[in-house]
Amino acid sequence: MKFLTPATTNPIDQLKIIGHPTDRIDGPYKTTGTAPYAYEREAAYGYVVGAGIAKGRITSIDVSEARRAPGVLAVVTADSAGKLGKGKFNTARLLGGPEIQHYHQAIALVVAETFEQARAAAQLVKVRYSKQPGAYDLAKARDGAKQHEDKENQDKKVGDFNTAFNAAPVRLDATYTTPDQSHAMMEPHASVASWQGDKLTLWTANQMINWGKGDMARTLGIPEDNVRLISPYIGGGFGGKLFLRAESVLAALGAKAAGRPVKVALQRPLMMNNTTHRPATIQRIRIGATREGKISAIAHESWSGDLPDGKPETAVQQTQLLYAGPNRLTKMRLAVLDLPEGNAMRAPGEAPGMMALEIAIDEMAEKLKMDPITFRIINDTTVDPAKRDRKFSTRRFVDCLRLGAQRFGWDKRNPQPGKMRDGRWLVGIGMASAFRNNLVQKSAARVRLASNGTVTVETDMTDIGTGSYTIIAQTAAEMMGVPLKQVVVKLGDSDFPVSAGSGGQWGGNSSTAGVYAACVKLRELAAQKLGLDPTLAEFVHGEVRADGRSFPLIQAAANGELVGEDAMEYGDLDKKFQQSTFGAHFVEVGVDAATGETRVRRMLAVCAAGRILNPKSARSQVIGAMTMGVGAALMEHLVIDHRAGFFVNHDLAGYEVPVHADIPHQEVIFLDETDPVSSPMKAKGVGELGICGVGAAVANAIYNATGVRVRDYPVTLDKLIAKMPEI
Repeated sequence: MKFLTPATTNPIDQLKIIGHPTDRIDGPYKTTGTAPYAYEREAAYGYVVGAGIAKGRITSIDVSEARRAPGVLAVVTADSAGKLGKGKFNTARLLGGPEIQHYHQAIALVVAETFEQARAAAQLVKVRYSKQPGAYDLAKARDGAKQHEDKENQDKKVGDFNTAFNAAPVRLDATYTTPDQSHAMMEPHASVASWQGDKLTLWTANQMINWGKGDMARTLGIPEDNVRLISPYIGGGFGGKLFLRAESVLAALGAKAAGRPVKVALQRPLMMNNTTHRPATIQRIRIGATREGKISAIAHESWSGDLPDGKPETAVQQTQLLYAGPNRLTKMRLAVLDLPEGNAMRAPGEAPGMMALEIAIDEMAEKLKMDPITFRIINDTTVDPAKRDRKFSTRRFVDCLRLGAQRFGWDKRNPQPGKMRDGRWLVGIGMASAFRNNLVQKSAARVRLASNGTVTVETDMTDIGTGSYTIIAQTAAEMMGVPLKQVVVKLGDSDFPVSAGSGGQWGGNSSTAGVYAACVKLRELAAQKLGLDPTLAEFVHGEVRADGRSFPLIQAAANGELVGEDAMEYGDLDKKFQQSTFGAHFVEVGVDAATGETRVRRMLAVCAAGRILNPKSARSQVIGAMTMGVGAALMEHLVIDHRAGFFVNHDLAGYEVPVHADIPHQEVIFLDETDPVSSPMKAKGVGELGICGVGAAVANAIYNATGVRVRDYPVTLDKLIAKMPEI
């Protein structure tokens, strides 16, 4: 099915099941421990050996003692694995040797009967290295950073920024930094591999089944048809499981070497150093405005680092679209760093970019002696500032700001920093805009109608804790006119039709649109079987009705199962309209007047993200994102050893993430809107919008509480204490 023109009235608009707060249908399996995760299958155990240097070569690797250790079945190294390729979504090779590209790059796998035997034997692998000097400090590498070759990452200019900025009566020129961050999801990267002849089955934790299948085939040098990936349940990903990782390849190699199924889970330090992370950024923002608050010039430049052949953190992309202004400039520069691979983490680009931009907007409002919300409203735009004939499909940004201010009690905020007290606590209120582009991807599904009336959906879409099972079931139930309990959803298997997968905030909208397309096919088949005109047929209450006639849906499959399969594909509406999601974050903090410790007291998010398919799971997505935003603001920081080139705090004891006690009650409000330009579902993504701007809202609240402006995340007490108001 082609989606070429804006959606008109369709069966989803009935809203009998779609749009209702619905319990997750996978919830009972997870809470009872019966949901099978990747590692929970019988197999021999593999233990990964990571490189002990960040850059250089292996001069020798002796595995003889490890092979003789009790219970050992096989040892895999680059020497024994044979020639391996590299997936198109991987920057570094997943099995290193002799070249070492980053610290903890996988260099060996020991396979044994038990986990303890594999771990003990792994300690017996003797490796000698020849170290080479590497680059590990973004600040030092900044001057040598270069523009990336991709078209999307080129400098973007509108008007004459320099002239307009220099002429502006009110100006801001400030630099902000965000640190390296880890996904730190609960479930480790884990896979179980089994070979049957030359065919590989991999039970794994992977957000993008089709990407993983293709890259596994490329890496092993085998046909794609010989690879099957199965990933029905994933214990969190946040972008860290978008791509094939070392444990999957090593499980496959280990299973072949051992002649039996092998399972591998990355130990936590290797999750931090071996897999991907959010790269650090240095961001310079310049804004020029009239004394009345109109932005006349805005520039956002960002520097980030990655391994050779990597890509920049796209921290400037929201600045191209969020605020008006005739003269504009965005730049990204990429430095080569010999750190573990930088790549996508929840809301890549906007999450760190808005951490900087939304402080800068607050600082500019202060220079203008203007309320921060008023300043944002004054600079709202209904069109793409770079292409003024291209309107936003929907843009209720100002509605989010105004409703949030009303619900949070913004009028009670003292705009003068350091003037609100609650005993020992300095109290501050801050806010920030939320913005994330809406993306859609081709997505396919297969829907079956059985003779007992059961509707079964099959698609390789994944559920990373986001509620995919439920919204897909809701879509099929709505389209086929059956109760939710009559729908069975099967996900995460590469034998199923290729979906959009879970990433980029495109998963929910795109995958349900694919199910919509497959259901349209099934509706046509069912109507024809019943002798009804498919264009007039209505599917309600388990019946198919048209021309005054009515038949039970089950009757259409009386002579055998009916199967509808299709994909939703998109035309050029994204070129005619700018599709984005909007919101506003409000935060109240208390800062201890003596110690500088920060406590978050209240949080509110107001979101405009098209039709909300399941408000209950969508709210969970947003409060989870808000929690991650608090972590980014106050504590998360992968600390680099600039001598040895690795992340020092590579476990959950040293890399701090928020816990329940850190987070107060959070309120989420979804504006009632639909976006017919986005998809037949008239929905948009929401899971990443919830993190965009949160860090800046916290930082702005801390400034309002203390008068201390911190431009380098995380905002820890050591950055506050020396400048705090006198007690």
